[in-house]
Order: sequence, then C-alpha cells, then structure tokens
Amino acid sequence: MNRKHLMLAVAAAMMSQSVLAADAKVPVNLPEYKEGQYVHQAPTIDDLMADESVNPELRKVILKGYDMFMNTQQFRGEYVFNDMNCKTCHMGEGRMNWSGPVWPAVTTLPDYRGKNKHVNSLEERIAGCFAYSMNGTPPAYGSDDMLAMVAYHQWVAKGAPVYEKKLGGRGFSHLGKTIPEDISYEKGQAVYEANCAICHGNDGAGQKKDGKVVFPPLWGDGAYNWGAGMTRIFTAASFIQNNMPLSKPGSLSDADAWNVAWYVNSQERPQDPRYTGDAKETREKFIDFHKHSRYGTEVNGAVLGQHDNTGDKPFLKPDSLKPRTFE
Repeated sequence: MNRKHLMLAVAAAMMSQSVLAADAKVPVNLPEYKEGQYVHQAPTIDDLMADESVNPELRKVILKGYDMFMNTQQFRGEYVFNDMNCKTCHMGEGRMNWSGPVWPAVTTLPDYRGKNKHVNSLEERIAGCFAYSMNGTPPAYGSDDMLAMVAYHQWVAKGAPVYEKKLGGRGFSHLGKTIPEDISYEKGQAVYEANCAICHGNDGAGQKKDGKVVFPPLWGDGAYNWGAGMTRIFTAASFIQNNMPLSKPGSLSDADAWNVAWYVNSQERPQDPRYTGDAKETREKFIDFHKHSRYGTEVNGAVLGQHDNTGDKPFLKPDSLKPRTFE
C-alpha cells in the first residue's frame, strides 16, 4: 500500500472511531447479550499503530487489508461490480457487534458451511462475500490482496478464543428465522418510505457524491445479488433492526424490521451466480438457502430472479465458487 493509501486508511480509522463514539450517545434498543456468551472487544487501527510488538511489515499488510475493507470500491471492475464496500454490511470497520463483525469467521473456520455444503476456509468465506454481496469475483487465493484481507480479519480477532460457539453480537439472526405470518409488502413499503428512502432513495438505488457511494443501493444493478446472505428475510430484518436507521439503530419494532426486509427483498437485483437458467429450479436446488428469500417466487405478477441480468458484471459465476470434497 502506498503512502497516500496508508494516510487515508489511518484517517478513515480515526473518523470511524469518532462516528462510533457519537453513535454511542444515541439511545438505542439493541439486543442484550445472553448469559455465558463471550463478548469480544475487537482492537482498532489505533491499537495496531500503537502496538510495538507488531512487525512493521505485518502492520503494512494489515493496513492494506483495512483499506480494502473500507474502500472496496477501489477495485470496481476487478473484484467488485456493484456499489458495495465490505463496510456496507460489516459496519464499524467490521468490529461492531450486532453488525456482522468479521472476527468470528477467524475463530470458527475452517468449518462446514451449509450454503456450499463443504468445509470452508477463511479465504473461501471472504471469497463468498465478493461473489455474492459484491456481485464480483474475489482476489485469488494466496494472492497479496487476499493475504491483506485475511490479515485484517485476523487483527480484529486478536485475543478472541478459537472455536468458541457462544459468541455475543455475532451475525444477523437475533429475531429468529421464522417469518411472521402477517408480514406484508404494503406494510414494508410504508416503513421504507418513512425511514429508509431519505438515504437509499425511493427507487432503492442509494446515493453517490462526486462518484463515491454515500448510501448503498438496496436493490437494482448496484445492489447485492440474489445469492447474497442479505436476501434472506431473517438476515435483513435483524441487520436492519440492529443498525438502521443509521442515526438511531435499534429503534424499529420487530414488526417494522420484518416488513421492511420483506419489501426490500421483494425487489429485483442481479442474478444468483448459481443460476441454472430457471429461477424456480435454482430456488429448489438451493432451497436450504432460498427458503428464507423471495427468489423464485411470484411478486406483483412476476417471478423474482427469472432473468439473465448480472448487473455490471460480464459473467455469471466466478471461478472461485467450486465444490470441495475429501472423498
């Protein structure tokens, strides 16, 4: 990473810490940690800069990974083909509990993952985010860029126990996985228009300033594709309630979070990279995943995902999405 990017990374870290400090003053209604859960306080970039035990060369690599994490759009057209950054879904630099902190991946992998039905490494887990959430293709396994991403993930996991299962603030599922029976597109639209449209736009396209993404899109070509974890209604509902609206996370009711997640994920987006040519067939092939999404179901007279649109990406499936077996 050159000096310019290094300075930008450090400045961004300081800014992010200020934002988090300011957010902490906002009264919120976030979930409570359960008894017996391990709650990790991930180290910051300031901690990295102050830690004299970290080799200077390693520090450079971690900072490069941090820069990639915070400004993934710098790889638009190479690894990323939509308007997302890693920090879009993993807020607070990937350290913040209740916002999909990334450190648990370091401490629990390798492990079996139901999404692709085999044991995944940390590199493969990161690759999945590029393939689905970024609608792109990941840095090559073992490359300098992948090493940097892994190094940053491992930095924020510093001090956390390995293979601890009772982790507090992990992931996006505190609302459970059962979709309420009274969920409604119309109710969700009303919640969206009242709380979300001001930042993400009435058309869900987000906002940019001087060509840079300020608020990410929630649907359309610039959004996460149909294979991304955020298309699952329970994932989106928990993320939204814990983190949105940005100025007052935790302020939406359970019902509002479920309904707006239903509405957002009833809109079209780029194709699932696992697409077989038929959305309903693809849904059934990957039903363990898509039973939680609206993909392959009829909404407003059309089957969601029944199209060949890959957004700005000139391919469907990246080479990194490959099966693994030890038989």
